[in-house]
Amino acid sequence: MERVHCVAVTLAKPEHLDAVKAALEALIEPVHQEKGMIQYEMYCDRTEPRRFVFIEEWETYEDFEAHVHAPHVKEFLRKTEGLIEENFFHPLSFHK
Repeated sequence: MERVHCVAVTLAKPEHLDAVKAALEALIEPVHQEKGMIQYEMYCDRTEPRRFVFIEEWETYEDFEAHVHAPHVKEFLRKTEGLIEENFFHPLSFHK
């Protein structure tokens, strides 16, 4: 099986920076308990403090898909609805 890497980016609306940051930080522990999670690290953009970047690695694409649909991810999306300016992810395959 080929591992899946992902770059996920969230840009908080200026007036909701603290709430979005707290909601993202709350995801870390439950995600670390998910099946197939190898790496899930949160970074803050040095030039744009409202932009948060996650670097992820998953054992399989199925594990990654399960993560995307996990209850805590859905709860995050519900809690941050209207607070986020931009939210996207890019699942990647290793290029040999």
